[in-house]
Amino acid sequence: MSREHSNNFAKKHKDGTELDPKIKEAVLNRSKERELPCAVAFEITKELGVEAAEVGKTVDLLNFRLVKCQLGLFGYMPEKKIIKPQDTDNQDLKEAITNAAVDGRLPCKDAWNIASEFKLRKMTVSGVADAMGIKIKPCQLGAF
Repeated sequence: MSREHSNNFAKKHKDGTELDPKIKEAVLNRSKERELPCAVAFEITKELGVEAAEVGKTVDLLNFRLVKCQLGLFGYMPEKKIIKPQDTDNQDLKEAITNAAVDGRLPCKDAWNIASEFKLRKMTVSGVADAMGIKIKPCQLGAF
């Protein structure tokens, strides 16, 4: 059964914002029940050679919902987010998170880069950042 979509995500964008027809087609073909997982959105970016923000904008303008954030921050049921604060003794990891943070926020893209650099799961990095009191923002897809 489909979740009710109480939000009008299109309102995040200016009236008259145009959709890229290739991105729209890919989102329509890959979504289920008006939802598109984060990982699938990034597959579309690679396949079409477009920016993540463009895919996110298309999802919004279709009034679809992004789900299953790869950092565990949104789109999971029933709690919405699934990350848990995660302590670590890895001072290099903590330093990388602190250095990449801007005004107490770690950009999603930097969290991904840190995960890659340290060969960690993305949710591990978001959990450590959460334990450090650092929020992940902004999202590459524009979800937050």
